[in-house]
Amino acid sequence: MKMFKYELQNAADCLVKDMFRVKKGETVVITADTCSYEDVVDAVASSAAAAGAKLLVINMPTPGGVGKAADPDLPVEALSAVLTKADVWMEFNHQWLLYSTPFENAMRDNKSLRYMCLVDIDAAVFTRIIGSVDLEQLKKFMIAAREKHLGAKVMRVTTPAGTDVSFEIDPGHLMQLDYGDASAPGMWMAPGQFNIVPRFGTVNGRIVFDGTVTPPFGKQLSENISLTVENGVIQKVEGGREAVQYESWLKSFEDPGMFKMAHIAYGFNPGAILTGNVVEDERVWGCTEWGIGYVSPLDAPPAGQDAASHTDGICLNTSVWLDGEPFMEEGRIVDPELKALSPVK
Repeated sequence: MKMFKYELQNAADCLVKDMFRVKKGETVVITADTCSYEDVVDAVASSAAAAGAKLLVINMPTPGGVGKAADPDLPVEALSAVLTKADVWMEFNHQWLLYSTPFENAMRDNKSLRYMCLVDIDAAVFTRIIGSVDLEQLKKFMIAAREKHLGAKVMRVTTPAGTDVSFEIDPGHLMQLDYGDASAPGMWMAPGQFNIVPRFGTVNGRIVFDGTVTPPFGKQLSENISLTVENGVIQKVEGGREAVQYESWLKSFEDPGMFKMAHIAYGFNPGAILTGNVVEDERVWGCTEWGIGYVSPLDAPPAGQDAASHTDGICLNTSVWLDGEPFMEEGRIVDPELKALSPVK
């Protein structure tokens, strides 16, 4: 039985026609691996073909890691060559190629490329976070949300689980909004995420993951994982069995970059629920997601932050202050202007 058969095709049409605005004759590359959801890949491929695209679907053995940790299992030169000639790249890999060497080569050498990371998405997730969202309303809200951050200098973040951390906002780093418009060249994510790369070395405090952590787990945590961070570097990992496993996984790279805080992102997708799928989990309304490890030069010019790989953890029901002024309280928008624009009341 094919789940969400008709809803899935609607979401695929939305992605191709409304978000990427694929034109007849454009080269569209879809990448997947042997753990990807074939029904999603097929639906998107059908939409791209119907739009008149020159379509190429690349399916590969599932890499052993994500980001640069996937490189040893990839045909790096061949894949890079293909992506540097594409107009659109939609990534549906289970083990993501985002931040891998082919990704870096494509983003560096193909200035017209429109890329979106849609890793490990099944039909239900695809329908919830893309096919069922009012993208126009989300766009209005998220643009207004970014405006509130542009002049701020210090951001403080807390959660009921025990997070209490502050950092400086770096105006030279990209404040990436993803609200469903991938019609211009660049790196895009699924709708409902607002990403901020702090000034490197300024993150201080405690971060408690009480949602999911991907990799290595990709599922609801059984116990919270607590990180003590000083000057942007994780000094201590505490919790239960999963905290021990997480610290061991970070150390396994033998790379100090894997203990450096990378970015924070708001979850602002009204359809997202916590499932263990990183793309959906990062967009659960009112959460914040902390990335650790690699940062692209696109997000933090000119050099980004080098690391062997990247991992993301979810903090639920977040409260945020911008220069001491409340912005969000336990996942609910408190700014009056933004409350009026919010897709979630």
